[in-house]
Amino acid sequence: MLNDFYKQFKSGTDIRGVASEGVEGQSVNLTDDVVADMADGFVLWLSKKVSKKPSELKISVGRDSRISGPHIMKITTERFKRCGAEVLCCQLASTPSMFMTTVDLGCDGALQITASHHPFNRNGLKFFTREGGLEGSDIEEILLYAQNGEHPEESNGGNITDVDYMSDYAKGLCEKIKKEVNAEDYEHPLKGFKIVVDAGNGAGGFYADKVLSVLGADTTGSRYLEPDGMFPNHVPNPEAKEAMDSICEAVRKSGADLGVIFDTDVDRGGAVDSKGNEINRNRLVAVAAAIALEGNDGGMIVTDSITSSGLKQFIENDLGGKHYRYRRGYKNVIDKALELNAQGINCPLAIETSGHAAMRENYFLDDGAYLCTKIIIKAAQMRKEGKELDELTASLKEPLESTEIRYKILEKDFRACGEKIIADLTKYAEEQDGWCVADDNREGIRVSFDRDNGDGWFLLRLSVHDPIMPLNVESDSEGGVKIICDKLGEFLKTTTGLDL
Repeated sequence: MLNDFYKQFKSGTDIRGVASEGVEGQSVNLTDDVVADMADGFVLWLSKKVSKKPSELKISVGRDSRISGPHIMKITTERFKRCGAEVLCCQLASTPSMFMTTVDLGCDGALQITASHHPFNRNGLKFFTREGGLEGSDIEEILLYAQNGEHPEESNGGNITDVDYMSDYAKGLCEKIKKEVNAEDYEHPLKGFKIVVDAGNGAGGFYADKVLSVLGADTTGSRYLEPDGMFPNHVPNPEAKEAMDSICEAVRKSGADLGVIFDTDVDRGGAVDSKGNEINRNRLVAVAAAIALEGNDGGMIVTDSITSSGLKQFIENDLGGKHYRYRRGYKNVIDKALELNAQGINCPLAIETSGHAAMRENYFLDDGAYLCTKIIIKAAQMRKEGKELDELTASLKEPLESTEIRYKILEKDFRACGEKIIADLTKYAEEQDGWCVADDNREGIRVSFDRDNGDGWFLLRLSVHDPIMPLNVESDSEGGVKIICDKLGEFLKTTTGLDL
């Protein structure tokens, strides 16, 4: 059982903590000793997983641009070397590329030092094997080794080698674009395209220089390509309004055909078309689904729970696919897609509205650069036919209004409190006229309303990790969100434990 100190580091299927000073009230807990113990814990876990001695392991290590990354990389690589492992030091790298080192370089395991879109002072450890990312139970086991002070034996045979794997990873994306676009100028399939990149000062700047420019695209007007772990311009997060506003502005100012944006470690992406339409959230899912269902007629698309009603209609009625609305959490949707494929169900895509998209053709790896590559390929293919990318999702019906409210749970046992509220609300909803509880919902409670009662839906659920109950509301009519919120508010007034 994890004690309170080590329990704080478990964030779903990752380890995260405070690694740098600079934010009031947040003292460093990812200390040198703690990081070293976690690195040793990974060696013990990996050794058991692949049935090799620690001295026989081959482990790659990469990092995003945040300021504590180089220091944590030095600690972890030295700990891996200390037990005799062969260590490949990949320096600044994307999270998806680190998984690919297990495929292309034969690594037994990989470590990416990242805290995704979180503030500059935070950092974390994200692990991979050839089978993909770790499960929550694996993270607990690694943390238990650290908590209990268990360490692998020391060995003198270890070594650390610097490897520029990001260049090889970028070349792989280039080859994919050349092959699938199959332009007359084969080496420059993006000649005549203007594509701008917003990397948010994270690890995604390589995409402009090592992919797009190499293939002939004009990337003038790209923003924040230089890594800067203080993130001085905007949070590198495609879900954040300021980030999407930035890439939209870059597209408009430069007159680009397309804009792409990544989060800090490039496992998420988003885009903007030439007309300034955001290819984000539901529209991103729609574009990815349209691409993934090519050659997979009737295939299943797994999404998170907060996707719109219009998206479901688009996938099932316009694309001829099937929509499996699942739970929030990128690992949840990926694991469900793997499960469905194992059952013989054709499922080519698992995607969250956050921008995590994992395609079966790419090892079900959530890779923002791969997703944007597929979008660019589709744009180039459509241009050959005299079409524009926005035509792909022209029939997608999007809500007129939408909002998200995040209620804090005040009780210590926040999960029990949230589960009780959901159970009580389900019973309440079933007794109300005009409330239709969704029969395909797999997280929290989702209720739809007809045109006379708000013309939309709400979803109330528990946050994956935090003492929060997010409420998502959408409506197809003006003023509908308020009507739905007012109806739900009558119930919420009767609850205890929520900060309303």
